Amino acid sequence: MRSALLLASMMVTLCLAGCLDGPTVDSGIGDTTEEELALPDWNIGDQWLYTFVTPQFGEDSARLVVAEKDNESGNYRLGISSKEEAQRHAVINHNPFLGRVTMDGLSVYEQGDPQPVFNFPWNIGDSWDFTLFGQEWTAETDSIYNGAVDVSASSSDGHSLAYSFSGRDGFVDSLVWSDDEGIEQLRMQLTQTKTDYEGDVYFYQARDLLDSVYENNENDISDSFLDSGHPDGTDWDVLVWYIDLDISGGGSGTLSLKDHQGASPLVRTWGSGATEKGSIGTIPSLSGDYSLTVTLRGGESTLHFKVAGGIFSQWTL
Repeated sequence: MRSALLLASMMVTLCLAGCLDGPTVDSGIGDTTEEELALPDWNIGDQWLYTFVTPQFGEDSARLVVAEKDNESGNYRLGISSKEEAQRHAVINHNPFLGRVTMDGLSVYEQGDPQPVFNFPWNIGDSWDFTLFGQEWTAETDSIYNGAVDVSASSSDGHSLAYSFSGRDGFVDSLVWSDDEGIEQLRMQLTQTKTDYEGDVYFYQARDLLDSVYENNENDISDSFLDSGHPDGTDWDVLVWYIDLDISGGGSGTLSLKDHQGASPLVRTWGSGATEKGSIGTIPSLSGDYSLTVTLRGGESTLHFKVAGGIFSQWTL
């Protein structure tokens, strides 16, 4: 009898303790803090080193740096620590987080409009829409654990997007974009986070003017594009070009780009078996028509040629 009374007393005590302390529920978020779920506050000099992988251009890396914090416009400006990498990303166009990012939600800009890729404060099960990579996405917060938030999204065209936001690093930890055939179009992975960057930071606000692939042809190939400046009326500072080339054994190739005044700011000649992988450079921007003449000989000879207009920014931190 005494044992039964003691057991009953202990149960009542435990129940009262539970009422006083509140319910104990496994939140499923590990040791994530409220601060890690909230919108981070970036400072000038904050930096993140990423590896990027695309099927067209392989692997490269870029150190993204907060170069400017403009309270009046409500935007951060993110640049890259290498001028050559800034040119590469201007013409390859696979880094959505360069340039302007809003301070009120870290929204990135697509075609001039801020897109809410992130959804602060994070809550499991939240759903929202945004546009990125030319796709309209519906996203959902899948899980939160130890400061990391996992999000999945699908587009109306059948593409998929999976990314993780690190509340401890204050930015994207990883991102994978796959097309409607399941082929990865972009893989992005954070490899290092630091603060207090010192040195120069670069950015090209860019827009594609030409993006063409040319193949073996017995005749000369002609193409053209118009340099009319940025849609907001600002002239480009430069045109950034990109070349990816393979010439078959026994083949040959040439490229000649002319502006409307007849000058040739870019000329290339290639012999048998030549390759030129991921070459990047700039030429002067001269408003008007540009004409391109390409010759490619050899059964498997191919040339991928891109040109983008760029408005250049540089900061010294």
